[in-house]
Amino acid sequence: MKLTTEAKQEIFEKHGVAKTKTDTGSAESQIALFTTRISDLTEHLKIHKKDFSTRLGLLKLVGKRRRLLNYLQKTEIERYRAIIAELGIRK
Repeated sequence: MKLTTEAKQEIFEKHGVAKTKTDTGSAESQIALFTTRISDLTEHLKIHKKDFSTRLGLLKLVGKRRRLLNYLQKTEIERYRAIIAELGIRK
């Protein structure tokens, strides 16, 4: 399911570093966006168990989020810990 522009702006306001609608590039806002998409795809795959192309897309998103989290962990550990606690992601 595609996220609407309003939903994306809400995610960026809630989780971004600058806390504005235009903060689309910060690592936290990207991680929050990926997490939302991952949860949507996970719910889709619970219903459609044989949708392998969606499963591949889900795995790619998880990898992108993991790389962003690794970058944030190496550069600024406090921001990393904050976003992990805020989104409830397990390491």
